[in-house]
Amino acid sequence: MGRFLIIVVVLVVIAFAINELTREKRDDLKPVEKPATSPSTTDPSTTEPAVPPLDTEVAKPSDDSTSEEAKPTAESTVSTPVPPAESATSATEKPAPPVPPEAKPEAKPEAKPEAKPEAKPEAKPEAKPEAKPEAKPEAKPEAKPEAKPEAKPEAKPSETDSKPAETDDKTAAGNDQGPETDILLGTAELTGGLPGEGPLAIEEISAWVEDPANHAVLNPQLPKGLAAGKSQISGLEKNPLTRAKIELGRQLYFDPRLSSDSTISCASCHDPQFGYAKNTQFGVGVGGQQGGRNSPVAYNRILSGEQFWDGRADSLEAQAVGPIANPIEMGNTHEQVVTTLKDIEGYKRQFDKIFPDGITIDNVGNALASFERAIVTGPTPWDYHVELINFEQSYEADLEDLEELKEEDPELYDQYMALKQASEAHPLDESSQRGGELFFSERVGCTACHAGANFTDEKHHNIGVGMEAEEPDAGRFAVTQDESHRGAFKTPTVRNVALTAPYMHDGSQATLEEVVDWYDKGGHPNAQLDEKIKKLNLTDQEKADLVAFMKSLTGDFPQVERGRLPQ
Repeated sequence: MGRFLIIVVVLVVIAFAINELTREKRDDLKPVEKPATSPSTTDPSTTEPAVPPLDTEVAKPSDDSTSEEAKPTAESTVSTPVPPAESATSATEKPAPPVPPEAKPEAKPEAKPEAKPEAKPEAKPEAKPEAKPEAKPEAKPEAKPEAKPEAKPEAKPSETDSKPAETDDKTAAGNDQGPETDILLGTAELTGGLPGEGPLAIEEISAWVEDPANHAVLNPQLPKGLAAGKSQISGLEKNPLTRAKIELGRQLYFDPRLSSDSTISCASCHDPQFGYAKNTQFGVGVGGQQGGRNSPVAYNRILSGEQFWDGRADSLEAQAVGPIANPIEMGNTHEQVVTTLKDIEGYKRQFDKIFPDGITIDNVGNALASFERAIVTGPTPWDYHVELINFEQSYEADLEDLEELKEEDPELYDQYMALKQASEAHPLDESSQRGGELFFSERVGCTACHAGANFTDEKHHNIGVGMEAEEPDAGRFAVTQDESHRGAFKTPTVRNVALTAPYMHDGSQATLEEVVDWYDKGGHPNAQLDEKIKKLNLTDQEKADLVAFMKSLTGDFPQVERGRLPQ
């Protein structure tokens, strides 16, 4: 009996030993990457590699840091992008070494649900020192939830979004600091004045200039026809367009208080009723005084550099203030004009809001020039005709069968039909078409000087006008002292020319028929006659066709408010 008990005990011991060996082998096969850690010593660097966000060491910014949040410091190491709040392990804090499963106390399964609790009762006390819980501050796990709001990537856009607000503040302060806004010139939107009737009250002016939208820089778009000359736009680099500046210029343009006796305004000689010119041979100024030249047109100046018939003003701004101090035009002084405007609260408020230095004669010029640049001619029958012809020439083969085109390329078909309808709505008669062919022909050669979208080369030529006088007008020579410029005057635009009689720098030709006759005979011979001037030997029909063509270059002006000035 005793021997039997001994055998049973030996078998039990052997079975227990086998069980222990089997359990230890089972435990040894568990991944060492999955230790259960204490709540106070969570170590993201030792977690299961199957979870990418916790597989990376990222230096976590402090709660009061935002400027360096998006970039790693010299102490941080980032192996894969992860949200900053996902890891609190700095590269300077080495992760605790993996703890053998058998060293885990029973309390540790609360930190990692995936750790198997049944393996924990066998924890060996002697393995505890290897856990090194002091390697990580116990406060870190509690700090992680608090750090998340600051660590979210959305925090950065909120800082960036504040920058446009600073730009808007500058725009609200005026001085042309706003973002550019595309706008089509030639409509009443810029020249129609402030809504309402009668003189402008200070309340209306204040509301207008306090609106940031009126100080946004405008990117002008030219209407059909003129649009081809966009590269010629001049002066906007130094004097950008804004609604507030254009409106101020409009008020100044029609205000006779700029003259010495409050009788003459810019519009007195450059009247919208007469195509922004005047129907008199010479301009008439204060006291009925007359100059010696015809009033040049004040439209399409956005495409022009040098101003006046002789080009003595190098910019539209310089031209705008010239007549103010001319004794036979407005008869005033620049100093007196500044004083007059400062005494008008409506003007003072606008100048102070628009320009950093308020009312100066230069800013008077800036405002006037801005308004004049907004005055452009609209599309003409010729522009619609040319657009259609060019399209037909470009797609000649496609347009042979319109029904087939409609099926195969409906977009091109619709484009063609729209151009055709627009041309029919602005008809060009046969005489005008023939006149256009003559105008652009090498034989007649009008485009030798009247070239480009605005039908002018912006240069100065001697065509013999006035050279028969005993003392001819020196023209460009008075500015350059170049003998070849004697008697040379600036080429005027042919757009809307039918509205701006009389013609030539001296107003000596009352009709377009007289103009054509002048060129037909080759001008008046003189030593400086431009080599492009030659006899044309036109027939009466050809002359009539040329006149018809020039009349077809008439487009609408934008509606403009002549009144509504500050009290």
